[in-house]
Amino acid sequence: MARNKFDVDEVLETPFDARHLKRSLKYAARYKGKIAAAMILSTLAAIIGLLSPLIVQNAVDNYMGSTEDIPKLLLSGGGVLLCIIVSVLLTKKRSELMTEAGQNIVYDIRKDLFEHLQKLSFDYYDSRPHGKILTRIINYINSLADLMTNGLVNLVLEVFNLIFITIFMFIVSWQLALVTLCGLPIYFAVMMLIKNKQRKAWQRVSNKSSNLAAYQHENIVGAKIAQMFVREEENEEIHDRLAKAYRKDWMSAVRWSNLVWPSTDVVGIIVSAAIYAVGLFGFRGTLTLGTILAMTDYTARFWQPLMNLSNLMNTVINAVAYLERIFEMMDEPIDVHDIKNAKEMPIIRGDVHFENVTFAYEEGINILENLSFDVKAGQSIALVGPTGAGKTTIVNLISRFYNLNDGIVRIDDSDISQVTLKSLRSQMGIMLQDSFIFSGTLLDNIRYGRLDATLEECRAACRIVGIDDYIMSQKDGYNTIVRERGGGLSQGQKQLIAFARTIVADPKILVLDEATSSIDAKTERDLQNALNHLLKGRTSFIIAHRLSTIRNCDRIMYVSNKGITESGTHEELMRKRGDYFKLYTAQSE
Repeated sequence: MARNKFDVDEVLETPFDARHLKRSLKYAARYKGKIAAAMILSTLAAIIGLLSPLIVQNAVDNYMGSTEDIPKLLLSGGGVLLCIIVSVLLTKKRSELMTEAGQNIVYDIRKDLFEHLQKLSFDYYDSRPHGKILTRIINYINSLADLMTNGLVNLVLEVFNLIFITIFMFIVSWQLALVTLCGLPIYFAVMMLIKNKQRKAWQRVSNKSSNLAAYQHENIVGAKIAQMFVREEENEEIHDRLAKAYRKDWMSAVRWSNLVWPSTDVVGIIVSAAIYAVGLFGFRGTLTLGTILAMTDYTARFWQPLMNLSNLMNTVINAVAYLERIFEMMDEPIDVHDIKNAKEMPIIRGDVHFENVTFAYEEGINILENLSFDVKAGQSIALVGPTGAGKTTIVNLISRFYNLNDGIVRIDDSDISQVTLKSLRSQMGIMLQDSFIFSGTLLDNIRYGRLDATLEECRAACRIVGIDDYIMSQKDGYNTIVRERGGGLSQGQKQLIAFARTIVADPKILVLDEATSSIDAKTERDLQNALNHLLKGRTSFIIAHRLSTIRNCDRIMYVSNKGITESGTHEELMRKRGDYFKLYTAQSE
């Protein structure tokens, strides 16, 4: 059962945990050269930018009112312009360096996360909505991009800016600097109220976005089923409810966010008015007009880093919540993996041995208990029985898609838990009822399991299964593009392409799980040659509900009651008049 449904919010409201931020900084450390250069450039840009009010103060106090000083005024104006140009150029270069470093960091995180997801067992994907997995891979990592690109550096630089501006203010006038600082308690009180509400609001938006993405993914995949059961209106109502919840929380978050800059402006205007009042009337004759103008400029600059810092702190706090989810996924244990010093699987002959195997998907609910059987190389084994009895489970355990609770599975003389997964699975071929076709060319799909296969080898496999004529009738032949999940192909055509893919892979052990269920009876008869070709000299396990297709198997196993209750040839089992006899008779009737 999925641990988190599409209508269940993920818990993003968690205490701030600096460990996740430190862990992300390990990624940033790989690009410390670029980040250090960006910080130096930003510091220089900030200092040069802060020189212009001093130039203005000097010009107003010393060069205004005298025609002889016009050249000096022009020179001062040129100095201000030069400060602005240099500051802009340094900031532009800083932005380029940090964008490159930030995107590299995000790329590394995304790469590591995807590589980890490739190794997680079937159980992980069985128990979670795929839409929410996608949300973490795409949305959450994208949300980190701004933090990694500029956020962390800006956090440090805004602190430096604040310190530099404060120093320059005290250099110009310590009295007016104190007036400016008197506005801080008002500012912090307002920001504490707004920022707490804002952060929680954006976390609710993240939850609703994740829910909406999960439901949209589920319905895109299940669109055909929805139309078959005329569920469009009900699905639209559910989607509408999720979309409205997202819109509501988004608007709430925006309203809180839009309170930040007006509140800062109001506090800034109040402080600027106080500076003019104190400067003109409180220290009459003591402070020059240039000093007041310079202080007004610095005061306007003083509030901007504070506002930026409050925004950045919100971004950091939210990002840490995203990082926790991302690292939680990265830390998800890989249940099925190569043990230490795992050996390469020798070339498989095909003997398969189950020794007292017990397995459960959920703790305490065994699907198989103390199951034992032997299969000789080259034998064809049919697995039949009621739905949910464990037929597919048995073949999944042979490929070691899950770990056993107890017992041993051996292939030839090797315990499959002691060999590498790649060396084991590369010698096995599995045909499923729903043959997955990837977006790309038909040729790419046919040689998916063996990339070095030549075109002629792929064509030979397609001739065996009888789909070469269809492919060659297409305009681009084997380079024909197919859409995601084989869009444009019939179920039967997808199944035949999957058969060709399996033949090209040349597996030593073959599993056919309802592999002919999507093929009509005539095509199946025509495909018998391909089946014979596939089964020849290979150990094969065939799961089929159409019992007529497995009559000629070397052995038929009836799976029921957490094990195998009957085993033998078709004739032997019919003579026993047991479970298989009842099943076959009922199907014949």
